[in-house]
Amino acid sequence: MNELLGYSADARLLIVNADDFGMYRAVNEAIIGSIEEGIAASCSLMTPCPAAGHAIDLLRDRPEIPFGIHLTLVCELPGHPWGPLAPRERVTSLLGSGGFHPSERIPELLAAARIEEVELEFRAQIAAVTDAGLTPVHLDWHCLADGGRADIFDLTVALADEHGLAVRAWLDPARSKLRARGRPVIDHDFLDSFGLDLDGKAEEYARLLRELPPGLSEWAVHPGLDGEEARAFDPGGWPVRHSDHAFLTSPRARDIVRREGITVIGYRTLREAWT
Repeated sequence: MNELLGYSADARLLIVNADDFGMYRAVNEAIIGSIEEGIAASCSLMTPCPAAGHAIDLLRDRPEIPFGIHLTLVCELPGHPWGPLAPRERVTSLLGSGGFHPSERIPELLAAARIEEVELEFRAQIAAVTDAGLTPVHLDWHCLADGGRADIFDLTVALADEHGLAVRAWLDPARSKLRARGRPVIDHDFLDSFGLDLDGKAEEYARLLRELPPGLSEWAVHPGLDGEEARAFDPGGWPVRHSDHAFLTSPRARDIVRREGITVIGYRTLREAWT
């Protein structure tokens, strides 16, 4: 993958992509800070979410920030539900009682979702970005590794090809599909920051940076600011987000990246190799 991206085989490459842009304002502000002041290099926008308009305005003012579309069929914050951008009556197989299914009902969603309705909703989410005059660089998914189903993954790759975008791939089957097509994918295990323990998290991040192997790795991080909005909106997630932001923007993180000779990249680099 290094050579496909234009780097030497022994280069230590790390995608640091901030997910959930648009979820709420404290997330938006932390993601911008993590890119402009920290080691994050790109982000993923959730167009159905309450602060998506705010996120789009931030991106419009910062055309240098590479961003993707965090394709969304799941709402893990039932107190603040979001739902489809496509007409509800045309995507009924994707819906629960108040909008998109919560994360604990993902199996039910994947069993019921009709692929033609998934396509309709994904196209609506992509159109929300392009109609705003913005140019994304990749597609990925919220709460669904590689889309959650093989046909959803294949649909997403087809949409990416149609729009000239890259696609994130986490797991071996999806990575193998893309490798066979000469597309860039990570060489090593994917890291989702919600999978790390809060206790000792900064130390774990520091260790992972120091021990980063040659080749292409990816961290999906979830920065957020602490505060009244975050605690009310996201009582289970804000500690993860706050601790991500604290490390990503810390002098320690920047110093380790510099001393270790790690090259942090965003998804614009993959898009250039994808197309």
